[in-house]
Amino acid sequence: MNSLDFYNARVKTAKEAANLIQSNTHLFLTGNCSVPKEVMSALVARAQELRNVEIYQVLTIGSADYVAKGMEKHLRVNTLFISDNVRAAVQEGRADFTPCFLSEIPDLFTSGRLPIDIALIQVSPPDEHGYCSFGVEVGVTKAAAQSAKFVIAEVNQKMPRAHGDAFIHISKIDVIVPVDYYLPEVHMSGETNEVTENIAEYVASLIPNGATLQTGIGAIPNAVLKRLTNHRDLGIHTELFSDGIIELVKQGVINGEKKSIHFGKIVAGFMLGTQALYDFANDNPQIEMHPTEYVNDPFIVAKNDKMVAINSAIEIDLTGQVCADSIGTRFYSGVGGQIDFIYGASRSKGGIPIIALPSKLVKKNLESASLLASSQEQAPAIQSFSKIVPILKPGAGVTTSRNHVRYVVTEHGIADLYGKTIRQRAQALINVADPEFRDELTVKAKELNYI
Repeated sequence: MNSLDFYNARVKTAKEAANLIQSNTHLFLTGNCSVPKEVMSALVARAQELRNVEIYQVLTIGSADYVAKGMEKHLRVNTLFISDNVRAAVQEGRADFTPCFLSEIPDLFTSGRLPIDIALIQVSPPDEHGYCSFGVEVGVTKAAAQSAKFVIAEVNQKMPRAHGDAFIHISKIDVIVPVDYYLPEVHMSGETNEVTENIAEYVASLIPNGATLQTGIGAIPNAVLKRLTNHRDLGIHTELFSDGIIELVKQGVINGEKKSIHFGKIVAGFMLGTQALYDFANDNPQIEMHPTEYVNDPFIVAKNDKMVAINSAIEIDLTGQVCADSIGTRFYSGVGGQIDFIYGASRSKGGIPIIALPSKLVKKNLESASLLASSQEQAPAIQSFSKIVPILKPGAGVTTSRNHVRYVVTEHGIADLYGKTIRQRAQALINVADPEFRDELTVKAKELNYI
């Protein structure tokens, strides 16, 4: 059979594809901006007929009707990273959360520790050789598709064709659902303000010419990118990238010409952004998408000289322990790729691992403020909380250990913790804390015999 024969023989409607998913099935759902929404909609429509369908996923963008209250009796999510559309379900016990490094997720699938009966993916149309691109999400999806017993793919005319280790042959797809819809857009810039701008200014000052960058999600990374227009010969090796790189590529600032591996290439596992990003990435040979087990491998990351990793945190204690995945005992997100890149950057020749965050959090919502408060007293309607704390909240997870942390950046400056004693660390972190809390932190540090 040729590629066209394979294609035509396997075409089904979304409803027909969803009908193939039966009870007691382990289902992988591809994520980010690549969620196959037509098949998922059809699956939700027949969910009442099903029992014990476990859905493995990472981060998904868009509505998540499959985690609505009561749905867990039929479809139960097991997420390996908590996105905002499943957070309530996890916190209420209606969905499960499996903590893990992003770099190790593919091994959970290929080893069979998390067995996959059906992989539900989205790909681009096949080329003349029969190869479809995973497009905007290669990271964990390629390993899942290779490990699954059965593959259902929405073949979307509007999925960009990404280059790199990013392809699956049409013969490896068991069911094809042709679709033609725009991918969801994510505007990554976030709300910018003076705090964000000051943090970005400090972070940008740490980045040398010829550096290779990893940036995470949100307003701070995008604000940093906007400050790099006068830099030269920057490269990208990151788990995700967004629209913020486009202008720097067009200006020649990001050209990858000083990269020690993947010379001249933008390397990533997935992309989150707008249609402008998808158009930019489509059939662009400068961009190489690779599986997460490669992109996020700390020892691969470390091969990039001058590797700069920029990540964030929920809170940091005075010894340098970073919590980025929970608020006390309540799970909020996940480890993701933070330690993969922080560790990789720390092993890089001239590497710069950075944790960047606002020094305080101001909450206007009473319920949310009460959640973050360390005491049991009622919180006022508006309250500030220091994100640099004497000790992490009870139950908080340590995402990045004090041994891995080097630079901590807030809007008040840069704390260099590498090779520093606990006394020196505590003082450096107090110096970049919000002035409102510095006296209190100093008292606590003395009580803990840190200073």
